[in-house]
Amino acid sequence: MASEAANNGSLANEKAPETVGVGRYVEMEQDGDSSTVKSRLSGLLWHGGSAYDAWFSCASNQVAQVLLTLPYSFSQLGMVSGILFQLFYGLMGSWTAYLISILYVEYRTRKEREKAEFRNHVIQWFEVLDGLLGKHWRNVGLAFNCTFLLFGSVIQLIACASNIYYINDKLDKRTWTYIFGACCATTVFIPSFHNYRIWSFLGLVMTTYTAWYLAIASLIHGQVDGVKHSGPTKMVLYFTGATNILYTFGGHAVTVEIMHAMWRPQKFKAIYLLATLYVLTLTLPSAASVYWAFGDELLTHSNALALLPRTAFRDAAVVLMLVHQFITFGFACTPLYFVWEKLVGLHDCRSLCKRAAARLPVVVPIWFLAIIFPFFGPINSAVGSLLVSFTVYIIPALAHMITFRSATARENAVEPPPRLVGRWTGTYIINAFVVAWVLVVGFGFGGWASMTNFVRQIDTFGLFTKCYQCPPPPLPFPGGLGNITMPFGAGGHPPAAAPAPAHSLHHQQHHSRGL
Repeated sequence: MASEAANNGSLANEKAPETVGVGRYVEMEQDGDSSTVKSRLSGLLWHGGSAYDAWFSCASNQVAQVLLTLPYSFSQLGMVSGILFQLFYGLMGSWTAYLISILYVEYRTRKEREKAEFRNHVIQWFEVLDGLLGKHWRNVGLAFNCTFLLFGSVIQLIACASNIYYINDKLDKRTWTYIFGACCATTVFIPSFHNYRIWSFLGLVMTTYTAWYLAIASLIHGQVDGVKHSGPTKMVLYFTGATNILYTFGGHAVTVEIMHAMWRPQKFKAIYLLATLYVLTLTLPSAASVYWAFGDELLTHSNALALLPRTAFRDAAVVLMLVHQFITFGFACTPLYFVWEKLVGLHDCRSLCKRAAARLPVVVPIWFLAIIFPFFGPINSAVGSLLVSFTVYIIPALAHMITFRSATARENAVEPPPRLVGRWTGTYIINAFVVAWVLVVGFGFGGWASMTNFVRQIDTFGLFTKCYQCPPPPLPFPGGLGNITMPFGAGGHPPAAAPAPAHSLHHQQHHSRGL
């Protein structure tokens, strides 16, 4: 394709035409006339590198299945704290995404001045850290980024099983995880973020529908009888909810890969902020409405869809979210595919089939972990506090401070900070605040709370549970008294033993309130 032939464009060439492409794969190129219908259709649906494509990718990746857990977070935080944390972490996430974009441009420009060629190589975050700060930063960034993306992919599989169960409960959630693991493995055939154009667009449309369905359906449903809005009641719950929101606006672990797929990466600077503003129009109304309608019931229902009555609109929301979770699985897994390809020496291979086959081992541990820890909701908070806090908040802020600590580096910076934030002094102060806040509140208090809650899930439901938070089936009661519903046992099923004494049941119900 003629439009693909412009791969040699440089970041230093500010006056290059809009069609200049950087960082594209050779394997994407096709011989032939770019004016053919096939080529035009491919360009429309497949080859995306504009600022609009990046915006769709950022927004779509930021608000996937977490949309369904935010009402659960509101029940832990309370309405006011839930809204304030969303605004605060949305702004903080946009700031650190901006820092990552600045460091990428700085690294890319330095390397291109040294005549480095990225025609058949996708730059990743750990390589940016390596080029700017050395191998120790590279190793730390690689460890955190890969672990976060691994569990981010795990969360998508858990969410798929959790959602489809509300349409078809003939299979338990663990079985659905097996099925969707096989389906999501097909993302190995998507070469890079450059090829997510139609998927990113559709993903955001699907999330938009689901968000407004949650809001409107909750308002129409109205408040349940005796609704209570007790939150916040416990520090464990409060900081668990806060770290889930930290995770919500920490979806920029793939910022470098998205920028590298752009024709003009310099245009990324404000894209994540604009994506966040749109995402807030989805998350705030939906979470607030569901929490207003159901209140404390959400404490034991981490998936908001579980409380809404089954209708054609709810089924549509479930199906659309399933497709979007497949897309988000690809977003989270693609950087892992790149790392694995570089490790085995196939990153520059022109055969898509060979690279797809080489990528398959990446999916196996994701599949396995999703079966071990199917705790939809609590796992988001644990990942947010232990991994997201460092991956996309602390490390980028520290890296920016150290990269430009010398006067020479600041004078020669490709993208100096804007006057709006106080230039270098203001940037340093903001970065120091981000590091301190996330380290103490996100990682410290959040890590303690989320891991306490996570361990509680294991103690209550067990590992490899077949059906996390599923309603137990009714059991026939001998003597003609009809059916009764037994209390939750491991895996969401009734315990095999005889019913516990009344005081034990009271203790169990009190214990489950902390879930």
